[in-house]
Amino acid sequence: MKYRTAILRSHTAAALLLALSVSALLALCAAQRIPMADALVYRAEGSAVVTGRDLYGFTVTEWRLPATYPPFAAILFVPTTWLPLAVLKAVFVAGNAALLTLLVWLSCRFAGLRATLPVVCAASAAALWLEPVFQTLLFGQINLALACLVLWDLSRAPGAIGKGFALGIAAGVKLTPAVFILYLLVTRRVREGLTGLAAFAGTVLLGALALPAASVEFWTGRMFETDRVGKAWIVDNQSLQGLVARALGDPSPGLAWAVPAATVAVGGLWLARRVADDRWGILLTAVTALLVSPISWSHHWVWCVPLIAVLVAEGRPRLATGVAVLFTARTLWLVPHQGDLDLRLPWWQQPLASPYPLLGVGLLAALAVRRPVGPALGLPAPRGERSPGSGVRTG
Repeated sequence: MKYRTAILRSHTAAALLLALSVSALLALCAAQRIPMADALVYRAEGSAVVTGRDLYGFTVTEWRLPATYPPFAAILFVPTTWLPLAVLKAVFVAGNAALLTLLVWLSCRFAGLRATLPVVCAASAAALWLEPVFQTLLFGQINLALACLVLWDLSRAPGAIGKGFALGIAAGVKLTPAVFILYLLVTRRVREGLTGLAAFAGTVLLGALALPAASVEFWTGRMFETDRVGKAWIVDNQSLQGLVARALGDPSPGLAWAVPAATVAVGGLWLARRVADDRWGILLTAVTALLVSPISWSHHWVWCVPLIAVLVAEGRPRLATGVAVLFTARTLWLVPHQGDLDLRLPWWQQPLASPYPLLGVGLLAALAVRRPVGPALGLPAPRGERSPGSGVRTG
């Protein structure tokens, strides 16, 4: 009886901690009158589908933000037009908080940790204040939804029915997750990779059938116009291009960025194929995609959640704490970044302005010099659970 009471109290305390953390964030959003700009863009995309307006011809909010996702995503955004704006914002905050809890649970299972309710609730309450997660909720973004889709699909058992399908759907919403399909192919999981490709092709076909003109416009032109997304050199951009542009003081670094990005792309996928632990293969693929993408806004780095979980599972609490501190410190917002000040930072402020790509490059470098190891780095999976890295890899 005492044992059951203690369990109930621990569950209640963890749930209350998560509720308090979410409430604090909601209060902050209300006090600051957060506009949730990306949610407004999604709503405008859904409205364009309903009204027949040019999907890539409008801008919204004071920042004049355009639609940048494939037509398939716009179709999925149609339900956002059914709610009043205030209700929509509340739904995005609540939905992203729920998705964060799901991502923490998936990350625990992915890492081989016990995903108990108190652990998941307490970890979610803390993870809510990681800068990428916080910014995702602040802007009303969909990063957490895509990360959950990808992580759930990749951590399923080998040979599971339809494995790879969710990856294709995620790539159809936002192109970057397509790199995980490539990861499946280079690691010789051809059937799963082809399933992902087929699902992705299905999203393209559905978009073409529903929005033929917009589809032609996107796939033949808009998808290559990365400057429409935003300025690559501002501190918000935590990709290699952002790092190089700020370091050189050049808004268009050209080959100075393209050559390192190509090297990282090839090297990152090679490392992901070479490493014997599938957990690190997946994390390496995620980090590689974030580094080589022309623009990786800071809120795209929600993959810090499974990264921290894996470090904890490996028995590296100090390193896990250091990574958590880096993603909580918000140093990129402490440097001068009004106007074009991002391009005129002194040398000592450069690491503060680019913490995530520097961590990503460091992670790739560390794993490049480390000798390949066995599944799950020699750590046993918790009783009753199976580590994604145990016996999955074949090459």
